[in-house]
Amino acid sequence: METKKEKTILGNSIWKIFFYFIIYSFFGYIIETIFGIVTTGRFESRQSFLYGPFLGIYGMGGVVLIIFIKYFRQNNLTIFIAGFIIGSLIEYIISYVTDIFLHTQWWDYSDKILNINGRICLLYSVFWGILTVFLVKVINPKIDKIYDKIISRFNKRSIKICLSILIAFLAIDCVLTAYAQEKFIIRMVVENDINVENLEEYKKEYEKTYNNKIISKIINTLWNNEKMIKTFPNIKIEDIQGNTIYLNTLLPEIKPYYIKFF
Repeated sequence: METKKEKTILGNSIWKIFFYFIIYSFFGYIIETIFGIVTTGRFESRQSFLYGPFLGIYGMGGVVLIIFIKYFRQNNLTIFIAGFIIGSLIEYIISYVTDIFLHTQWWDYSDKILNINGRICLLYSVFWGILTVFLVKVINPKIDKIYDKIISRFNKRSIKICLSILIAFLAIDCVLTAYAQEKFIIRMVVENDINVENLEEYKKEYEKTYNNKIISKIINTLWNNEKMIKTFPNIKIEDIQGNTIYLNTLLPEIKPYYIKFF
């Protein structure tokens, strides 16, 4: 009986790619959390989704870098350049998409030297390059060994089921996050009378949402102001004059972090 051929993307098993995305999204959360504690003295949420310790940009970056890095010569310089370029492109695209569809900014590098529209900058592009060298030379070989051990010790069907559940969870989490953030931003804009582009559309959507008792109750229970600020403490929008407004400044009674060390 012929064995069913496993699906691949550019020679990489789809299940291994799922594994990479989950692992590197989690690692990204750990890295950013530690970075936040060191630079701000606070333990605050750095996750990109409502639920779970995951930072999707690192998961996406890790997957794309691993898939395409084999097309570059395997020395530190070319790996660095590949990471510099690919990481910057990923960061710019994600920033652009969230800006267009969610009308928010997850990060803003406007105050950094050699930035492009505040979406990417030289400093963090260099960081992507260094991280890629470390990823290819040190981290990913160890991740591959862990994956191979899991495959050899456990039933492949069970592994695929677990990965499918995790990926489905993240996909649902991503959709809920987009919805909750959109409603939160609309709420903040209308209730604080912030002059943004298409303000009338915001007001119409606000009325439509909060005149529906069921939807408004769900939002106020699951994604109220405290939940949103605690989860996304650095979420910000831009008004029609180009001023950046951090939404946590509109809710001073809510601490945008969990623990303050210094």
